[in-house]
Amino acid sequence: MITAIGFIILGFAAMEFSGWFIHKYLMHGPLWMIHKTHHQPSKTFFELNDLFSVLFGSIAVVLILLGVDNFDYRFWIGMGISLYGILYFILHDVLVHRRLKWFDRPNNTFLKGIFKAHQAHHRTNQKEDAVSFGLFVVPKEFFKNEEK
Repeated sequence: MITAIGFIILGFAAMEFSGWFIHKYLMHGPLWMIHKTHHQPSKTFFELNDLFSVLFGSIAVVLILLGVDNFDYRFWIGMGISLYGILYFILHDVLVHRRLKWFDRPNNTFLKGIFKAHQAHHRTNQKEDAVSFGLFVVPKEFFKNEEK
């Protein structure tokens, strides 16, 4: 059981760090033509950028299917990637971008920090000049308490 939890954490962490790298160097680089739809106002629920979620989700499904017979490391890493995807959807699409209006804006300091960092990321709709490329790996200045 401890090994399974370790592989779940590994899959989750791998998604955050590879997601940060892919977002900064590929999405804001050669894949900008796809990702820019996320930085522009949209009149539709889906955007071309959602293809990245399909890709990452497909990797998780393949790993889960390859490892389900023996519940080996592939299964648990796939579960970690899936857990990351679920939290990403809730934090990014629901809480920050309000694609589904399930919750109010966050009051929690951690969630506010993530929210502020993502707002800062979207201050530009250009390929360059964006900041804060991770979901959880966020510069610490976004977590400072607001003065009252």
